Amino acid sequence: MSTLSDLAQAQGRLSDEDVEWLHRLAGDGQLLADLASADIVIWIATADGSFVAVAHTRPSGAATLFYRDIVGERVRPQWRTQVQEAFDTGHIVDSANPDWFEETPTRVRAVPIVRVRPRDGEQASPIGVITRHTNLGEARTPSRQQITFNEAADDLFGMIAAGEFPDLSAPTSPRRGAPRASDGLIRIDVDGIVTFASPNALSAFNRMGFDEELEGESLVEVTTRIVPPARQVDESLPVVVTGRAPWRTDVEAKGVTVSLRAIPLKDHGTRIGAIVLCRDVSELRHQEQELITKDATIREIHHRVKNNLQTVASLLRIQARRTHSEEARDALTQAMRRVESIAVVHDTLAGGLAQKVDFDEVFARVLKLVAEVASAPNTRARTKSTGRFGVLPSDYATPLALALTEVVTNAVEHGLAGQEGVVTIEAQRTDENLRVIVSDTGHGLPEGRIGQGLGTQIIRTLIQGELGGTISWEGADGEGTRVTIDLPMRWVKS
Repeated sequence: MSTLSDLAQAQGRLSDEDVEWLHRLAGDGQLLADLASADIVIWIATADGSFVAVAHTRPSGAATLFYRDIVGERVRPQWRTQVQEAFDTGHIVDSANPDWFEETPTRVRAVPIVRVRPRDGEQASPIGVITRHTNLGEARTPSRQQITFNEAADDLFGMIAAGEFPDLSAPTSPRRGAPRASDGLIRIDVDGIVTFASPNALSAFNRMGFDEELEGESLVEVTTRIVPPARQVDESLPVVVTGRAPWRTDVEAKGVTVSLRAIPLKDHGTRIGAIVLCRDVSELRHQEQELITKDATIREIHHRVKNNLQTVASLLRIQARRTHSEEARDALTQAMRRVESIAVVHDTLAGGLAQKVDFDEVFARVLKLVAEVASAPNTRARTKSTGRFGVLPSDYATPLALALTEVVTNAVEHGLAGQEGVVTIEAQRTDENLRVIVSDTGHGLPEGRIGQGLGTQIIRTLIQGELGGTISWEGADGEGTRVTIDLPMRWVKS
């Protein structure tokens, strides 16, 4: 299905700022649909003079009219005149008579979408139209809550037509825990006095220790009474509970956390009150705190593992210096380098919350380490890295870092032994495969055969065994060596 941006771009009539405004409005589509108890559809003009639907939201507390999503469809003939009039005049247009949609009586309201509030005397320039489709087939005597919700919806539709909603200064909706109209709604007047509180909103405040009725009370005074004096509160709390700015905050009391979102209501630029959405997010915040604690613990573990590995590497370095056997010294030095390569990965993981690493950063540090340690006397090796490895999970990054350490070390110590040359590492990543090519300008493979030393065995074990990849060596005596590693990316989600 095409996205709002795709559909808008296909028409070529809207600026990037217009599309961003529509995205913000579509983000509050659920709020509008729930308040109005109606389907909400956003339309934009097409190049041929019609309109196409770019967003559709169904009400969560009422029956939908559209059981199939209409995004991408052209405006239907019975709505065309109404939508066109709202777009041309910049005024809200209500249907004169009930509209029948698939044998269901409906009422349609077309609201022009204005991005910037026009100055006095200026004509609004809509960038689209939002339609409200109310199902009249289930009409019943409205409750006081439904009447208040509808009034709030009418206020917001008026603000949309006046270019006053949405407000780009408001924070975007969080991924989790955003309050909805059904979670709890409080309406306050211009002085911050509660004129209506839904049952869910009242229950949320009751759980925080407020045992009285909210209506008739100042929301500022209520929150002041329930929040313990010693508790530090968010600086935005007074702004939210007075409804003066479109902001969000949390209130915590008696072990209960309630998320609040204020939406100021205006009439031609004059503030007339606000609605405050509230939701009990105690369990959600508890889960988030547990995740933060676990992440911090994992980071500390990586930090300690890194420290322990560096200690082991230091002990191997000391032992190598005190060893008189050249063969033993080389073995200890190689072991030290391998341990330090693994430590680099853990050091990177200790610096962030995600269990993924930017492998380009890791490999740059590993490459510097190899170049410093592996160079033999009379060998002047330069390393060059091209392409990008991208982000890899830690269980993928550790064996890959160790394998590449061995490959580059072999290229420096054996391929370029006693001469000047270049070792090039090229990374080629696609959605399906990661190919790494390590080539040098050195001696090449003696008689074209691959060595059978410990380093080669380690490389094969890591690439083929742990990473499920393949590795091949190419090169002739005196022509340099080219090592190609192919790794499947089916396990990597980045």
